[in-house]
Amino acid sequence: MAKISMKPGNMVYPVPAAIISVAGRDGKSNLITAAWTGTINSDPAMAYVSIRPERFSHHMIEETGEFVINLTTRSLVRETDLCGVTSGRDVNKWKLTGLSPMRSQVVNVPIIKECPVNIECRVTEVKRLGSHDCFLAEVVAINASEEYFDEKGRFNLEKADLIAYSHGAYYALGEKLGTFGYSIRKKP
Repeated sequence: MAKISMKPGNMVYPVPAAIISVAGRDGKSNLITAAWTGTINSDPAMAYVSIRPERFSHHMIEETGEFVINLTTRSLVRETDLCGVTSGRDVNKWKLTGLSPMRSQVVNVPIIKECPVNIECRVTEVKRLGSHDCFLAEVVAINASEEYFDEKGRFNLEKADLIAYSHGAYYALGEKLGTFGYSIRKKP
């Protein structure tokens, strides 16, 4: 198969379609959709979000040093898109989307009640990278919806119907193809 050379760009797809909740020192909060977010370390647990400095939410993260990564689902795809194509300068995104703010465990930023997982983060470092600033953060708490726990207390995120973003489109995650280490397990 032949390959076609392309100009350098970001082609690591799919990425999460997450809604990031933020709040300023004045207590006002906002929502912003971010695909450039994810895990960066496991011990200590750390995550990141990269946001353009001109975005309304950027200064709020700088002021408070806190944000929440809210994982989104198929049923929240419209709300996810709305939070990415509207500005908190112009509209209250909580009212626009009908999403429900809930008090976080640790940070002073609301979590989104309707999201199956809310990852509370406290910024440890800011990397000014060019078009975006990358907020590196320690995960200080995780909130998970009780409906995704089984009778043994095991969390089943696969039941949440999460979505991803790829090249300008939202996709539902689908069929499980294997589990970690399945390629080397001995068959019974």
